[in-house]
Amino acid sequence: MDNHLLIFGFGFTSQAVADRLQSKFKSICGTTRSAEKFDVLKQQDIEPILFDGETVSAELQLALNNATHLLVSIGPNSNGDPVLNAISKSGDQFKHLQWAGYLSTVGVYGNHDGEWVNEETECKPVSKRSKERVATETEWLQLGRQTGVPIAIFRLSGIYGPGRNTFMNIEKGKARRLVKPGQVFNRIHREDIAQAVDLAIEAKVAGIFNITDDLPAPPQDVVTYAFELMGKEPPKEIDFASADLTPMARSFYGENKRVSNNKSKTHLGMTYHWPDYKSSLQKMWSTGSWRKS
Repeated sequence: MDNHLLIFGFGFTSQAVADRLQSKFKSICGTTRSAEKFDVLKQQDIEPILFDGETVSAELQLALNNATHLLVSIGPNSNGDPVLNAISKSGDQFKHLQWAGYLSTVGVYGNHDGEWVNEETECKPVSKRSKERVATETEWLQLGRQTGVPIAIFRLSGIYGPGRNTFMNIEKGKARRLVKPGQVFNRIHREDIAQAVDLAIEAKVAGIFNITDDLPAPPQDVVTYAFELMGKEPPKEIDFASADLTPMARSFYGENKRVSNNKSKTHLGMTYHWPDYKSSLQKMWSTGSWRKS
């Protein structure tokens, strides 16, 4: 039987997944909110499907019916998870489904004052969006138990890659060295996310996995190092307490933790190709892969 992948929310991360998995699937469909993006998806051999977050069109219904694998890269909203809501309207859509994956966030852990967390750590989400993520994760895992379909939850840290990274922020004049004592963040290159999805599909793995780098670090250190690689003088440090930030940007700093990726290595067989910010920035700068491909 041919394999067919349906990706809900074809964007920055999904593109890397599709590039890696293209040869393994007879077809890959990707949803988008805008018909204007159809040509871009077609150029990447992706069959575009319009999905406004609510309506299950005939094209989407057919893709659901044919899908052997499903990847969800759409966040929840106040009405719950758009994909689960769509699936509930669409009838018998699991007759061919062998595996499903949901791209979540390490934000579900909330604040742990810089301590290490893993997949067994209690989730204490702070923001509304993180609370919605926890609820959605629970629903997907419950659906897996009900249907017998293996469902993997990937908890991702701050995503970067071509066209979306510290070098780009510097080039655009948007890089700042915000300093909040004790604050650290993890990061993840989109190609390592693609690797995790590939491995999970291959083994039909279910469960929760942190997909994140080996080196949680203060954000100002990352900016400083990128400036050094570019041979430029970094900007002055800015005290977080007095910084002019949007409420959303400030809320990210309210969640401080070090995220372990050990389970992804032992259970998925992950070998991170972008394991820490220093080697990753070095590789991107030397190869020029920091620019949008």
